[in-house]
Amino acid sequence: MTNTILTDIYRGYIACLNSQDWPRLGQFVAEDVHYNGERIGLSGYRSMLEEDFRAIPDLHFHIELLVSEPPRIASRLQFNCTPKGMLFGLAVNGRRVSFSENVFYQFTGERIAAVWSVIDKAAIAAQLTLK
Repeated sequence: MTNTILTDIYRGYIACLNSQDWPRLGQFVAEDVHYNGERIGLSGYRSMLEEDFRAIPDLHFHIELLVSEPPRIASRLQFNCTPKGMLFGLAVNGRRVSFSENVFYQFTGERIAAVWSVIDKAAIAAQLTLK
């Protein structure tokens, strides 16, 4: 698979998330997907994302940086959103916060087979102490 094809697939995946087109998620994510080392499967992955959108109604995934080395993608995602209550153990409670997520994806064929994610919780905590 070429870099261009893989990045096109990834951008399609991000568009799927942003439109919350859950029936199409299986087009991008493998049935036995792993998240941070744990097998959660497609249904668990979908549930996790649906919960994220319930907690953060204005959630939008913005690709800030994208590196492709097939069969892997590394991405820095940027978020500017207003979570309803708790977010990653922090009482955000409707305040607007900005933070990033550094995430690595392993593809098998055209589907995401594994995801490793690190979210900048310190950036959120710092914003909450300023408000």
